[in-house]
Amino acid sequence: MADVSIKDVVKRYGSLQVMHGVNVDIADGEFVVLVGPSGCGKSTLLRMIAGLEAISDGTIEIGGRVVNDVPPKGRDIAMVFQSYALYPHKTVGDNIGFPLKMAKRPKQEIDDKVGRAADILDLTKYLDRYPRALSGGQRQRVAMGRAIVREPKVFLFDEPLSNLDAKLRVTMRVEIKELHQRLNTTIVYVTHDQIEAMTMADKIVVMRDGRVEQIGTPLDLYDNPQNVFVGGFIGSPSMNFIHGHIRDQGGKHFVSDEGLHLPLPETSASDGQAVSYGIRPEHIGIGDSGIRMKVVVTEPTGSETQVFARSGDDLIDAVVKDRISARPGDEVGFIIDPARVHLFDRETEQRII
Repeated sequence: MADVSIKDVVKRYGSLQVMHGVNVDIADGEFVVLVGPSGCGKSTLLRMIAGLEAISDGTIEIGGRVVNDVPPKGRDIAMVFQSYALYPHKTVGDNIGFPLKMAKRPKQEIDDKVGRAADILDLTKYLDRYPRALSGGQRQRVAMGRAIVREPKVFLFDEPLSNLDAKLRVTMRVEIKELHQRLNTTIVYVTHDQIEAMTMADKIVVMRDGRVEQIGTPLDLYDNPQNVFVGGFIGSPSMNFIHGHIRDQGGKHFVSDEGLHLPLPETSASDGQAVSYGIRPEHIGIGDSGIRMKVVVTEPTGSETQVFARSGDDLIDAVVKDRISARPGDEVGFIIDPARVHLFDRETEQRII
């Protein structure tokens, strides 16, 4: 096991700079998820940790050793790719043991480590099968087993669940998290799916355009987003954002550009300041005393109902546990608890409260 330290890392392709002084510290045994939209730089950063991409500037340390100029095979890492990259002509056992065979390890050692990895991943009864006879989840477990037998200091996962269906992704999330708890090895995991990030990570690194927007625990990012981007990216469904201004008329409140009046907690924002009002759908209730809005769409899922409603051009999404009978065109009251409101400066997009 080892810690990973990323210091002022820059990546350029000719005159194009795609990574801008990234700093991330990953503790020994920590499960860290790099998350962000396509093109944010998360996979590029993972490949630089692996040694598959050269670093233009800055340093990467693994276990206290600077590895900028160390080839991938000398970094003591193991990588699991989005594509399983299994050898179709080799059995599951041979695929798992291939790294050890290439390292010319004794046959008994290979058999012991393959057997141990197969036991951890519930693959023992599949060792003589070929990849074509496995499901997608089983193939992904074989790829993970091939990484486990190397006993690396750091595991790197590059969107390993993207090729799986929704139900299998949930199962594999649990298996990977359970694997981490068993092995207690440092894991750096890349995904664009913030649900994967929230459910699996000890710490999340939110990236955009080659920069780190915020680092924190899943619940810290959910409760205290530093800016509009993080507030909108973390959480599903996404946070509601309404543009408007602060009005101080015997007490501060928010008035949207469409004239919708919404409650505020105590804030230092000044009268007339342009802001974005953020409220998560699950923090909105429905009742007669709420702000009147016209229903556009309802989406019942059984356990909860998602309600989209408008006031002018302002669209607000609420998620409620109750089953409601409202139909498109009906008016409902949205109840907003001011303590749940986030307020962001309209110009800088940084959080005010």
